[in-house]
Amino acid sequence: MPPGTTLPGVAQRQPPVQQAPPAQRLRLRYSKLGPARFTSHRDFGRALERALRRAQVPMAYSSGFSPHPRISYANAAPTSAASEAEYVELALAEVCDPQKIAAALNEVLPHGFEIRDVAEARREPLGELLQASDWVIALADAQPGVLADAASALLERGEYVVERMTKNGLRSFDVRSAIVSLTVPDAETLALRSRHQTPLVRPDDVVTALRGLDDRVPPRALLTRLAQGPLTDSGIGDPLRD
Repeated sequence: MPPGTTLPGVAQRQPPVQQAPPAQRLRLRYSKLGPARFTSHRDFGRALERALRRAQVPMAYSSGFSPHPRISYANAAPTSAASEAEYVELALAEVCDPQKIAAALNEVLPHGFEIRDVAEARREPLGELLQASDWVIALADAQPGVLADAASALLERGEYVVERMTKNGLRSFDVRSAIVSLTVPDAETLALRSRHQTPLVRPDDVVTALRGLDDRVPPRALLTRLAQGPLTDSGIGDPLRD
């Protein structure tokens, strides 16, 4: 059959539609608190896409045979952890007022999720700006002095490896190398500043390490992320503006 000849009655597949580049990119900081802490990253993604449709946000879409809204996530907190500082980037088809986008989304997002801040995207990739996190780790019923002793023992180590089951199998994590600071504000609370490294050390990995050093450390921890962003000499910066 000569090139370009088609069979009678056979539909030809059309090339995918090429979408226009985004007119604007916005980065949002949102919180997940209360019952929302038990939602997974995938659950939030579905909730956000529904909220974007309900708020009639003019999203830019990917090209190809299955276009989808252009949404980028970065370093989401683990399921069951609360957070004051989660980040997402939206690509829009039209230039919009960032504050109006935040307000419209807050009207339709499920209870427990709230947009706390919004800004135009910077040139640096969002993931590169999220270098460290501040966590509060609450360990109810810890005996006086136990957390302080276990934290001191961990900080004295040059390395401390723990294991955690992931979707890719059992992984090992050097907890100590991720810890920037670990303090004990009171008998039942730890304040952790940890750098984001590969593989990512989570605050529950730090609890596992502490329990390995002292089995009196309570196993059940309530995790709350207070901040994440660029790691500086003075602390953690604002990834939307610093």
